[in-house]
Amino acid sequence: MKTITTTEDLADFCERAKGQPYVTVDTEFLRERTYYSKLCLVQLALPGKDDKDAVLLDPLVDGISLEPLMELFRDDSIVKVFHAARQDLEIFAIEYNVIPRPLFDTQVAAMVCGFGEQVGYETLVKRIAKQQLDKSSRFTDWSRRPLTDAQKKYALADVTHLRQIYEFLNGKLQESGRHRWVSEELGVLTDPGTYVTVPQDAWKRIKTRSSSPKFLAIVRALAAFREDYAQSRNIPRNRVFKDDALVELASTKPQNMQDLGRSRLLLREARKGDIAEGILAAVRAGVNCPQEDLPKPDTSREKLQVNPALADLLRVLLKAKTESSGVASKLIAPSADLDAIAAGLRDVPALQGWRHEVFGADALRLCDGQVALTAKGKSIKLIEL
Repeated sequence: MKTITTTEDLADFCERAKGQPYVTVDTEFLRERTYYSKLCLVQLALPGKDDKDAVLLDPLVDGISLEPLMELFRDDSIVKVFHAARQDLEIFAIEYNVIPRPLFDTQVAAMVCGFGEQVGYETLVKRIAKQQLDKSSRFTDWSRRPLTDAQKKYALADVTHLRQIYEFLNGKLQESGRHRWVSEELGVLTDPGTYVTVPQDAWKRIKTRSSSPKFLAIVRALAAFREDYAQSRNIPRNRVFKDDALVELASTKPQNMQDLGRSRLLLREARKGDIAEGILAAVRAGVNCPQEDLPKPDTSREKLQVNPALADLLRVLLKAKTESSGVASKLIAPSADLDAIAAGLRDVPALQGWRHEVFGADALRLCDGQVALTAKGKSIKLIEL
């Protein structure tokens, strides 16, 4: 198996990729000790049945430039095939300001083709390629050199089997006419904004029991400080302080170092120095937040007047549509969407795009009393009223 360690060899491989219909891509990275992922290995394969056109790219070699690969990623004539691409794309978007296009994610395609929700690569290899993966090297330090033969074999398998999986799923999508469905689902992955973390918005990920705007103002200030501190020093946010400590600090509102010392959940390193000073400043900022700038949590769905009978009918309809389309029910419409529709909301993902075709159109007809549901044997049928 070939390992690329020079810019020239990488350029040669990318030149051979020109004119090919697709290239399969995967990465190995580390993130346990950093905020941003550290790229340790890139696996690439061109169409074929063996390992001849599959390579490992070592980005940790001194002096190597990945620009030939970025040029390949920008080439609109070659499909870039990933499985569960979110974290891979984040690396290229943040470090190189490139999002591979056109993109094909086999996990997304597999969901649309009836393989269930968030199906794993190993499952697709078994079901489509009829092969078993050796996962013994899954949890290894990919930054250490030299890589073992077992590591290389494991890494290469993530792109060689992916070729057969892609060709199978792509064929299924062509037969069913569902390519557009996959394109809609990939919209978030190909949006550069997906990979931008704004410190001022970090509070929205924190789970709290209180929705008090004054309390949330402190949570927002603490979360923004933590995110900014972690980004600037490239350390995991939990190394600054964890979510439970953040919520505790927002509740106790420490005013000085002595108050910080009484915290039950704050890490020892966070009770002094820059982190401690940042915490106290954030708490002051949250406490003194002007009334007009207080966070306004979205509580619209908490006050919904859900028609329980209609919600139950929508669940029966969804089950019928899931069985007829072969698409996982949670991908079409999670329970929250069904309740929202039953409460009268119409700006719901389940009523948009391809979901409208599969489920939403008939769901609206059911809500408007235009159709009813009837059981026939083991199946559910729609009847016009």
